[in-house]
Parts: sequence; structure tokens; C-alpha cells
Amino acid sequence: MKILTINTHSWMEEKAQEKLELLAQAILKERFDIICLQEVNQLLTSSPAKDLPNYCQTIGTPTIHEDNYALQLIKLLLAQGETYYWSWVYNHIGYGRFQEGVAVLSKAPLDSQAVLVSQTDDERDYHTRRVLLARTAFEGKTVAVASVHLSWWNKGFEEEWEKLEKSLSALDCPLLLMGDFNNPTDEAGYSLIVNSRLQLKDSHKAAKDIYGSATIQKEIDGWQNNQEALKVDHIFLSPEWRIEKSAVVFDGEQSPSISDHCGLACEAYLDEAVEEQ
Repeated sequence: MKILTINTHSWMEEKAQEKLELLAQAILKERFDIICLQEVNQLLTSSPAKDLPNYCQTIGTPTIHEDNYALQLIKLLLAQGETYYWSWVYNHIGYGRFQEGVAVLSKAPLDSQAVLVSQTDDERDYHTRRVLLARTAFEGKTVAVASVHLSWWNKGFEEEWEKLEKSLSALDCPLLLMGDFNNPTDEAGYSLIVNSRLQLKDSHKAAKDIYGSATIQKEIDGWQNNQEALKVDHIFLSPEWRIEKSAVVFDGEQSPSISDHCGLACEAYLDEAVEEQ
């Protein structure tokens, strides 16, 4: 399975349309099986979309607007003959003018749900966080994928992780957990994840072939006054997965920068002992 995650920063980026097209080009080239996106937004004031190709709706999600970043990506891919199923889950109002959430794209249909992990459920409060948890199929087997955009350590992360871990513990299939965790590698929040009962593996430590080390460079939104290159975007996999490659992408070196975050790509294989669910 080929996997990609990136916090896109969506329409907040300069030259956002150009960067969206670069993302589509990379997906067309690599043909990822699963893609997780964060900070996927749409204007509060834009019109409802009339056409939602291959959209897998999640209960409680607001109306998809015509400028929804994930929808526009889906349409670019479809125009080039590449079909993805997709879901979007709403978190909160961003920058006073966007409905912001997380998305999953998959080559197979999705059975998706929103998991509220924050203490608050108020769209006007940026602390409101939902995880998009979806089941899909890969090589005849059921797998679960979760796209996350969690809070910072001591600003809600601990409570969010406790709720999410409980939800993920109930799964009966292989898991892919990825996104923007806002917790750098080897620091306290990261340690909670890798030492949890889920027995998750970090793609960037377990892979045979690794490229890159950081997904944010110095100061960005949410990391004001930061002066370090940090890896806060992660792909975690359950024990059934064998991880071959893990690479920082859209880093401005090996591939163009399209966001204030770099992305993370991974290639992994299911252990042959995993039976069809």
C-alpha cells in the first residue's frame, strides 16, 4: 500500500490553486492507495456543491461547498481519469472565515465516521477536534484509516489521545493512523502514542528506507517562536504492517513545497498471516 499524509493549509496558502494542482500531479504520478489531508477547508460563505463525485458522507458533517479543497482535488484527479472515494469531517471555524476539517481519499469505497476527541464541541472554538475514522478495502482485506489533526501538548492533546485510543482499541482490523499530531518525535505526546496499548509503529523509525527528518521548518501557524525543524506529522501503523519506505515529501528539495508543512509518504505491506476480515 502506498500512503500519503499532509497538512495542506489549503486556501490559506499563497498560490493555493497552483499548489493544489501540484498535489494532484504528485498523486497521479505515485497513485497512492490512501491519502489523509488536514486543514481541508471551505469558505463559510461559498455555495453548496451540486456535484459530489464518489463522496462517502459522514453523519453530522456540514454541507460540502463548491470550493471544498478535497472536492476540488477529487475533480482534478477525475479529470485525468483517476478515481478516488473520499470523506470529509468538520472540526471548527478557521481564521474566522473557513470551515476547516480533515479528509481521507481512498481507491476503494469508505465507511466513515467522525470521532469527537476534544472536550468541546463548538465550531467557534478552535479546540474542537474530530478524527475521521474510516474502513476501506485493500487486497481483499478490511483496513481502518484515521486522519487526525490533534492539539498541542498541555493544550488538549492528552485528553484527545485518551478518547482516540479508546475508539481505536475497539477495531478488529489493521490500522493506519496519520496526520498532524502537533507533537514532535520523541517528545511527551509522541511517547504516549508509541507506548500505548495499540502497539503502533512509527513509519519513520520502522522503515527499511527513510528519507528526511522534519515536516515543519521553524515558525509557522501554531508554532509561533519555534526555531527548530520538527517532525510533527506522523504515520503510525498497527503490528500487522511491514514498512518498506518512509519519506518526507513536498519538502522543497526532492519535490516542490505546497504547504507550511511537508508531507509524509509511506510504502507498507500487510503480513501474509492477516486473514480477510
